[in-house]
Amino acid sequence: MDVTVCICTHDRPTYLRDCLDGLCRQTVSLSLYDILVVDSASTSAAAAEIAHMVREIPNARLLTVNQPGVSFARNAGADATDSTYIAYIDDDAVPAADWIERIFCAIGEHPSALIGGRILPHWEVPLPKWWPPTLIGTLSIIEFEGEGEYRTTDLPADLEPYGANMVVHLASLRAIGGFGPTSGRIDKVLLSDEEVQLAWRLKAAGYSARYDSRIVVRHQIQTARLTPRWLLSRLYWQGFSTVLTRRVLDNPSAVWRELPRRLAVMVLMAPTALLSRNSTRFLACRWRLAYAAGFVRAALGPRLAK
Repeated sequence: MDVTVCICTHDRPTYLRDCLDGLCRQTVSLSLYDILVVDSASTSAAAAEIAHMVREIPNARLLTVNQPGVSFARNAGADATDSTYIAYIDDDAVPAADWIERIFCAIGEHPSALIGGRILPHWEVPLPKWWPPTLIGTLSIIEFEGEGEYRTTDLPADLEPYGANMVVHLASLRAIGGFGPTSGRIDKVLLSDEEVQLAWRLKAAGYSARYDSRIVVRHQIQTARLTPRWLLSRLYWQGFSTVLTRRVLDNPSAVWRELPRRLAVMVLMAPTALLSRNSTRFLACRWRLAYAAGFVRAALGPRLAK
């Protein structure tokens, strides 16, 4: 089997360097896998630094795309390789030393169209005490140990794949048309769920989508994300993304069933919107308000500007 590692990056050469260093310290030979760095519309200074890093690695090459957006970059990466599998990793994730080896093992044991892996946190600063424990997943963290098929009793019902650590069978990816163009982050617009949409579209087409916690990366949790302002923005766009996902998966009725509840939340929680977005007061109410606002905005007429 052959694997190409695809890293999509935008203006983050410092994080990318850590990711590439991890890929160069694998327990298998560099000759057994390729690295494709997709530079997604970085500024000229960052692009030059990225290009220099890639030139230093014998099994790495660079693809530059001018259109921003992680889904576009991931599709471009898939179009630029002929490997059997493409292993996506975020530029701010560092693979375990046996990451490639474990990918080979997982594919050999259970050939699947998609295999999601474990994503452990590497905190730049400690997680703030005010952070809601139920929202750890918004930081793209998956700590569950085990393996099995998504959407079965083998795994927790809410366990979903993240592109920070995900292996995809290239022919299967192409067969369903790749990542959806309306999903995934674009610069500061925190749209999400592109991996979820991909996994469920694959399963709907009859393919296998599995999770294997032996495939591990460490996700560098940026200090800038550990603020109330970022969390509220992330929840707003998650609410927005949930609506888009249900529409993509041909389940619009679920949106209309949930809409009255989200409208009620907006009415009840509206006074908390007067607080500063940097405040931690009444955060449990305010993140629910943010999610509901994103949900309602998308349900009644999606606009990507906020």
